[in-house]
Amino acid sequence: MGYVAVKGGTRAIEESIKRLKYERVHKGQTIEVDQIKAGMRGLIDQVMSESSLYNETLAALAIKQAEGNPEEAVFLLRAYRSTVPRKHYSNVIESNYMKVERRISASFKDIPGGQILGATTDYTHRLLDFTLMEETDEIVQEWLQQYQKESCSDEEHCHQQTLPKVLDYLRKEGLIAPCENNNIEPDDVTRESLEFPSSRSQRLQILTRGETGAVTSLAYAVIRGYGALHPTVGELRVGSLPITIDHPTEAGDDDDAYYIGDIKVTEVEMLMPVSVEKEYGKKEMEFEIGYGLVFGQNETKAIAMGILDNCLEHPNSDFPSHDEEFVLYHIDSVESTGFISHLKMPHYVTFQSKLDSVRKTKKEGTKTKEGQEVKNG
Repeated sequence: MGYVAVKGGTRAIEESIKRLKYERVHKGQTIEVDQIKAGMRGLIDQVMSESSLYNETLAALAIKQAEGNPEEAVFLLRAYRSTVPRKHYSNVIESNYMKVERRISASFKDIPGGQILGATTDYTHRLLDFTLMEETDEIVQEWLQQYQKESCSDEEHCHQQTLPKVLDYLRKEGLIAPCENNNIEPDDVTRESLEFPSSRSQRLQILTRGETGAVTSLAYAVIRGYGALHPTVGELRVGSLPITIDHPTEAGDDDDAYYIGDIKVTEVEMLMPVSVEKEYGKKEMEFEIGYGLVFGQNETKAIAMGILDNCLEHPNSDFPSHDEEFVLYHIDSVESTGFISHLKMPHYVTFQSKLDSVRKTKKEGTKTKEGQEVKNG
């Protein structure tokens, strides 16, 4: 959608921007970027995921500039991302090599390697902790020293480990379909406009970039009745994935690749029970997979993404949650926020046209009414 620049009002706009800064600093204090990185892990992970840019420092800066507004921070970070040159493509990442720090399954009690609870709010009481009002750096450092002493008493538990995929065991038993490698080069929604029907690579990119609340809301609607689907978490894992790139000028194999760092992600494989009709009308229960992967630790969004991934694999005009155009066009944070926000921009000409139309209709209605009164009189 195109917009025409509004002429005039330059000084008013400048003063508005000054007022914006005043509102951010008027209490005489500022929050450092490093403090945001240290204490707002969840928000940083959300902003990085929705921006498709993995950089905690830049995400923290965007959050500071946006005064904690996630959608504005995402807008800022995506705008910055569009200016950054793409120098390399990383090699394909196999999530089997994830260094796991949290890993659970809601489908199986006993899984190879065991359930690893890791860091989660799932088992907290959701009560305000008023002791945080008095928390200081000294208290935090003392607690950290004690924690590290306790948690690393057993050397085996001090290091993250790679673990087998839970669903691979179901595949070996023939209970779910094997997962074959798809070596087709994925589409890039940041460079090519989304088209319908979309490819799965496009859908997964839009879902992982989608606004967390919107993705969660649509997945919730699916479970409540728009699709009548009740999935189970086959496996949820949070951990670090190694990123490697090939030499920029010399061809080589994976063993010669350069390691450039890790990214923290949440990966989910959802199990979807489906009834499949076999020979002679006999129905059998089978399982399908829904996949979700997002930057950082954002488990709710990853699960919701897995649900919607499966829904969009099975289009159904009866349910908006199974309509790829409806889902993919409406979960994007920048698109939806920008379109709603544009309503604040001047619409003088179009509104005056509508107003004139209403006035004309009212005037003609009044004349008609008076004419009927005269005739009846």
